Amino acid sequence: MIFSQNRNNLEGRSLFGFPFLLLLMFLQITSAFSQETEVGFGIGGFKYIGDLSRGVSLKSIQPGATAFFRTNLNKEVSFRVGLTAGKLSGSDAQTTIDAFGELRDASFNIFIFEASTVFEYHFLNWRQENSIIRWTPYLFGGLAIFGVSGMGDKPEEYSNIQPSIPFGLGFKYVLNPKWYMGLEFGARKTFFDYLDNVGPGDIVIKDYQYGNRFDNDHYFFIGLSMTYSFYTIPCPTSPYKKNYRR
Repeated sequence: MIFSQNRNNLEGRSLFGFPFLLLLMFLQITSAFSQETEVGFGIGGFKYIGDLSRGVSLKSIQPGATAFFRTNLNKEVSFRVGLTAGKLSGSDAQTTIDAFGELRDASFNIFIFEASTVFEYHFLNWRQENSIIRWTPYLFGGLAIFGVSGMGDKPEEYSNIQPSIPFGLGFKYVLNPKWYMGLEFGARKTFFDYLDNVGPGDIVIKDYQYGNRFDNDHYFFIGLSMTYSFYTIPCPTSPYKKNYRR
């Protein structure tokens, strides 16, 4: 019991300490790029894919929100530190995907918190003042850590804090020199099979309370965001800064 409590305390400290570590890394990286620093926030939805849900159903999308800091390393590449949180859910009653789903009759409803660092690559010179292009598609990828709470009785021992690989695509549009909006769809590849609290189980015991032992659970986030840019007026003698945002 003492060991379990100590481990839970350690997991809690790791979960809440990791965002501060990311923020420190971000501040160190952006110290040389302060004139291209941005802050943003957004709302959206989480979608789970796993043993209890394989397809796309609007009923299974749960609300979420995100906040982030970004620095533009050059015209094409940006570095972003973000915090995203919301709910994940799934149920055999909503979407039966195999012959055992009705007998298993499992469901879950949890809270998920994610801290991430990603690089973004923009395809168009959308930030140049003399350009008629005010938008760009982009790709992103990086590393993240997530924690979950609200689990029921665990079928096996596992940590509530896990790593993941976020990646996806998005679209940005300039509203004015300091504000722009974005739409982003991101997948999270995990190495974890207990988002739904359903594991491989023991197939010798025919209680049907188990899932596919050959794949892991994953989740997605789609969100609409607004970004505010902090910048200084660049030196007019620099040809690059002259065309960059002023």
